Formats: sequence, structure tokens, C-alpha cells
Amino acid sequence: MVDKKVIIISGGSDGLGYSIAKRLAKENKVIILARNEKKLQVAAKEIKCEYEVCDVSKYSNCITAIESVIKKYNRIDYLINNAGMWIEGEVDSNEDMQISEAVNVNLLGTIFLSKACIPTMKKQKEGTIMNISSQAGLYAKGERAVYNATKWGVTGFTKSLEMELQKYKIRVIGIYPGKLNTKMFEKMGIKKDLSDALDPDEIAKTIEFIITLKQSTLIPEIGFRYI
Repeated sequence: MVDKKVIIISGGSDGLGYSIAKRLAKENKVIILARNEKKLQVAAKEIKCEYEVCDVSKYSNCITAIESVIKKYNRIDYLINNAGMWIEGEVDSNEDMQISEAVNVNLLGTIFLSKACIPTMKKQKEGTIMNISSQAGLYAKGERAVYNATKWGVTGFTKSLEMELQKYKIRVIGIYPGKLNTKMFEKMGIKKDLSDALDPDEIAKTIEFIITLKQSTLIPEIGFRYI
């Protein structure tokens, strides 16, 4: 019998994180993270997984959540950094608080949660960190300067971290989806045509496949673009 993997997914209460958790929870021990406890409770009940309240933009929150998982399972096999928020418009039209929040959630959240998990993975001498970036982390676009900056930051962090952790037998994988059919835009009060958007479950299925592979299998990055 194959042991169930301990998998942490940030931003797991809705959108892509929810889709990933729903697929992985059937065969693994999944813990979803988000800062809204009510939404977490509902999602965890639907998915039949566990949850930890965590604002990834605060390092102390990340440490508390990860310590709770380690106390219960004594290991972390996969960290999926998925938490993110949208921001658009010309830079001088973006509110300073929105800019700070986007940078803190999208970039610092990825760095903080990884930092919190890495010591355990080093001790295990194995583990996988998947960073959900975006096509915006690879290609520039006008009126997306702040969002792209956060995602380019995630891309640089991912590629550098991959090289940094290889000697510890820890994989780091970058996931670069195009526009997704989620409520990310709606949360910011922005209307988008999602008729050509990717189904989050397509990304979730790919991640589900990766989980079935040996952790020694090198997969540096995966991109998803719609035609």
C-alpha cells in the first residue's frame, strides 16, 4: 500500500487551489490554507480535507500553520504555492495599498511559505515545491506592470530556488497558466470575458499526474496557454 502524501496548498478555499485540492484529497492528506476561516471550513468540508488559517503575506502565520502540519504528520511531501491576487491598470492608477497587497500575497507569500517548509524537506532529504506563477511571469503586457512584476518575481525565485535546493534532493517546479476561469477578477470588481479561459481542472489534473511520479523525477516548469 502506497503511503498518502502530505500536501499543503495555499489559496485552497476557492479557484485553482480548490480544484487542485479536490483532485488530490482523494488519495492524499491535503491541508488547504487561506486567510478566511469561514470559506476554509466550507471548502474543507466539501473536499473532505483539512485546513489551516494562514495569511501567507505574514511570515508568523506561515510558521504557525506549517508547525501545526508537522506536529500532526511529521513531514511535508508537497507544497503548492497557489495563493494570489489580481491587480491591473496603469501604475499611477493603482492604489498604493493594492500594490503592497499584490506584492505581499503573490511574491512574499510564495517566499515565506517556502521558507517555512524548506527546513522540514531538508531534514527528510526530499520534497517538492510547486509555485503557481502565470504566463504573466514570462511575458510583459501593458497595464499589468505590478501584477507582472510580482509574477516575474515568482519566476525568478522559482528558477533560483530550483538550483539552490537540488543538492538537498528537493524539487522546485514552476507552473505557468494562462487566463483561468476563476473568480480572481470578480474578487477585485473587474469583469472579464472568460469564454476563452482555461478550466482550472486541467491544471489540477496535470498536478495530480506529477504527484504520481517519483520525487526524483525532474520537472522544472510547465506552461499552459490557450489557443
